[in-house]
Amino acid sequence: MVSLTLVDAQEHLDTDRLGDDAWQTVVWNDPVNLMSYVAHVFREYFGFDAETASRLMLAVHHEGHAVVAHGPREQMELHTQAMHDYGLWATVRNGASS
Repeated sequence: MVSLTLVDAQEHLDTDRLGDDAWQTVVWNDPVNLMSYVAHVFREYFGFDAETASRLMLAVHHEGHAVVAHGPREQMELHTQAMHDYGLWATVRNGASS
């Protein structure tokens, strides 16, 4: 038997209304990786051009984070794991809560 708390049920209802593109992959600033490496990862993994990769890297550096992708939750989880594999800090978040 599966039981949902009120919070779980509300989250389930909210995500149903949001659709498949409501999830985001967020890369966070960290004290380890060089800015040039972060831009390189964005270019290599996501295929961004140099300008887009630099803009997102600067957002990570100056604002503390950047949304680098949005789409279905499963795809954002794959992107997040890939960022972890590159050594970057990343999370998946619901785009409606940002």
